[in-house]
Amino acid sequence: MNYSVKQLRERVLAAAEKVLKRNGSVGPLELIQELDFLHWRVFESWRKGVAVDSPIEARIQCGAEKLADVYRFFAEWAVEKGLKTIEAEYSRRSVNGVEALPLTADGNEERESFYRTHYAPAELSEKKSERLQQKLTKAPDLVVFITTSNDAKCSECDAEIVPGEFLFLEGHLPLCMSCADLDHLTFLPSGDTAMTRRAKKHSPLSAVVMKFNRPRKRYERQGLLITDAALAQAEDDCIADADQRAARRVAAAAQRVVVDQKLVEQMSAAILEQFPNCPADEAHQIAAHAAVRGSGRVGRSAAGRELDPKAITLAVIAHVRHVHTNYDSLLMSGVERGMAREQIRGQIDTVLNAWRGIAK
Repeated sequence: MNYSVKQLRERVLAAAEKVLKRNGSVGPLELIQELDFLHWRVFESWRKGVAVDSPIEARIQCGAEKLADVYRFFAEWAVEKGLKTIEAEYSRRSVNGVEALPLTADGNEERESFYRTHYAPAELSEKKSERLQQKLTKAPDLVVFITTSNDAKCSECDAEIVPGEFLFLEGHLPLCMSCADLDHLTFLPSGDTAMTRRAKKHSPLSAVVMKFNRPRKRYERQGLLITDAALAQAEDDCIADADQRAARRVAAAAQRVVVDQKLVEQMSAAILEQFPNCPADEAHQIAAHAAVRGSGRVGRSAAGRELDPKAITLAVIAHVRHVHTNYDSLLMSGVERGMAREQIRGQIDTVLNAWRGIAK
């Protein structure tokens, strides 16, 4: 055993609490993802049926002894908190309908049941418990990919699938739209949320369209495949209430401004609490910059919105780095980023200590 049991237990309990708070329930597979023993991309691929050649249990990157401790601490935590159990199936959508996903290699009933069991607050009403079970059991949408490879072929009819065309993966085997029985669907590009939501609602069969972004190394949503009738109905619905939706968008935008202003005020106060000697106008500047909606900066992260001290400190450090040091000049002169950060570390510490009120 080359790990601290005490530290592992603390990690497990913290991760379980975090997932429960975020999702309203926590199961073994969700916990394992939070602990980084199962990559979320692997889990999502398995859920969508893109990679079902092996059970999910085999994808967990953790030694057997350590994993046993994780599950033991998790079970003890659930009992101590008095959580209720909700059992949900893991399934996927395919051209043949909804199919159960493999959890264990040998189909062991006890382990299969263990992975399907989620824990939720004991005070959850029966109605909310049913809704939660439906949410957990609901199979993900069908996924169709826009081909980027030059050598893709349908595994059934051997037809070439050229870049830009759609393909469906049955396991790891590519299918053209005809062989996947999806060639009657129409592509609706992303962009209009109301149109997308309504078209999906009206379409008896739909599929999410994804495309691999090579620079970002990830799959990104491109739109939906839906029936012609669903598209026509969605267009009629959107025309009928266009004025109402425009008014709601204006009201929502105004509300977002109020929420964002409140976040900036709260973040400014949190900065001054940690760095009491930071000028008030500069604290406001740091908060306003870090909390810009859609920026991807630390202020928009979950930790930033919760005013986590570490997130606040990171926002302040980023500001000091660019405003109170020669970091930007070093980058422009060709200094490598890591080396530039090392060179200005002392300058940052000096400013932070002054703002904290720590004497030299």
